[in-house]
Amino acid sequence: MSTPSAAGTRVLDALAVHLRQVHLPLPVEGAERGRRDVAAALAQLADHVAPRLDSLDAPLLVVVGGSTGAGKSTIVNALVGRPVTRAGAIRPTTRQPILLHHPEDAAWFAGSRILPGLARVDVGGGPVDGATAAAAPAPAAPAPAAEGDAAATSLVLAADPAVPRGLALLDAPDIDSVSAGNRELARQLLRAADLWLFVTTANRYADAVPWEVLRTAAARDVTVAVVMNRIPPRPGVAEELSADLRSLLERDGLGAARLFLIDESPVDDRGMLEAGTVAEIGTFFGALAADAAERGAIARRTLAGAVAALAGSARAVAAHVDAQEDEVARLGAEVDAAFADARERIDAVLGDGSLLRGEVLARWQDVVGTGELFRGIESAFGRVRDRLAGVLRGEPAPAVAAENALETGLVHVVIDETARAAERTDTAWRITPSGRALIDGDDLSRIPDAYRGEVAQAVRAWQGDVLELVRSEGADRRTRARVLSLGVNAVGVALMVVVFASTAFIPTGLEVGTGAATAVIGQKLLETIFGDEAVRRLARTARTALATRLDQLVAERAEPFRARLDVLEDAVTSDELLGDARALEQLAAAVRGDRAETPGAGRAADAHGSGPDPGADRAEA
Repeated sequence: MSTPSAAGTRVLDALAVHLRQVHLPLPVEGAERGRRDVAAALAQLADHVAPRLDSLDAPLLVVVGGSTGAGKSTIVNALVGRPVTRAGAIRPTTRQPILLHHPEDAAWFAGSRILPGLARVDVGGGPVDGATAAAAPAPAAPAPAAEGDAAATSLVLAADPAVPRGLALLDAPDIDSVSAGNRELARQLLRAADLWLFVTTANRYADAVPWEVLRTAAARDVTVAVVMNRIPPRPGVAEELSADLRSLLERDGLGAARLFLIDESPVDDRGMLEAGTVAEIGTFFGALAADAAERGAIARRTLAGAVAALAGSARAVAAHVDAQEDEVARLGAEVDAAFADARERIDAVLGDGSLLRGEVLARWQDVVGTGELFRGIESAFGRVRDRLAGVLRGEPAPAVAAENALETGLVHVVIDETARAAERTDTAWRITPSGRALIDGDDLSRIPDAYRGEVAQAVRAWQGDVLELVRSEGADRRTRARVLSLGVNAVGVALMVVVFASTAFIPTGLEVGTGAATAVIGQKLLETIFGDEAVRRLARTARTALATRLDQLVAERAEPFRARLDVLEDAVTSDELLGDARALEQLAAAVRGDRAETPGAGRAADAHGSGPDPGADRAEA
């Protein structure tokens, strides 16, 4: 057989990398299923697809699976002619999976080529039981036999010349085991198979669990042979039951699967069936082992189906990733809306003059003089300038007090509005499972201890920016003289007042209120010093600088929420997974096209041609 292309290996490697980068942390609908899909896809890659693509000449792995008490282990023992696996009434009997192979095929299974997650327990050609398996040497110490819900973590390897070279039989746990761990292990082993020998019984062949598993085989185009065991040895029963079973197989896309019928038969004191009971199955395996081309066709067909199934898994996982990204975007929108509103409310307070009241207004009046100034506001502003010069010369304290009042008022506004936004976001998040998961019991609405100080520091830094603007603008001799005559702090406070009033540059007079009149006084004062255009430019620059610092403060208060939204950071994107899916579909087509003609669904297991007569495959006890 030809070896796989390097491109195919790269496709599988890329998928493995991307699957390991899948983060589905949010409890959205389907997330748990998505995590199981990721785990199953990674297991399928490691257990079967990658090793089979890399070793198309390896022996065909036949996994013997089925329901509890179906007689899997008894059939395996009968095929090799001696008790090698545990069979009995106590369930589950198959506590550790046992892989039987021809001695000359040992090298294919001793390492981690397939099922790398299971430690090897090599018992050579000796008997296999619980004590032997536990005591046998292994590269890594195996876990003890599974108990409760824990699955076995080791794979028992047994060489036996009765197993034809080119085939290996793996006796798997029950697919409906009382142990949840064993149930998952059984499905993992079936995913690693090149061919399924699926064992059911005359009274349980229509059970729901076996058909759920068989449907996955049909969906993945797995080669399947079915054994109906323990058929009552009464005339016509086998024919009736096999006809019904075959109709069920056809309904679920497995109509051409090979079907073996075994009558209910006694066992000897070792628990062994008579040799002839499984003769048809033994003949089938012998013929398959002798036909390298047929084995290759089965291996390629199952591989192509598994690769195609991985493409479907990649698409399904991509949908789960999209759902997570959508949920993160929805939660992020809650943060954006709440803090954008906070930012708008801060601007509204700064622009409507409401900050220029109370303590701020009183301190500003201390700067510009007494209330007489407001009564004379409609008279010439030259007198205002003269009054200011007289009041402020050598007396900076009122200006500093006004700065402090403005700082206190602005800090209060920022704290109040950002606290409201944080509380709104925290409340919105708590009503959804995803939001609660991100909050993780913390109170994100609480104001951090250091935040108030950071706001005050940012406001003072902005006030420093304003004073520096005043100094820079008053660089020429004449203007500098005017600024110094009034005081840098006083002129700076006037510019701050203008920034905080939406009526700036619209001198409408006393009818717009005290706050607006306050801004008018500040604006006219600045105009007498710097001129109209310079004042406008200074105000725009100061407002822009303030807006930048406010944006940073609001963003900082939102950061505890945004940091929680980084749960998908460094995760794979859905587009990358969809790209993997397309590459896998192309690889599956290449695997199918790189082999000889292969029979239809289930037909590769029929070494003797198309679907046989129901009675033709019956093995009599």
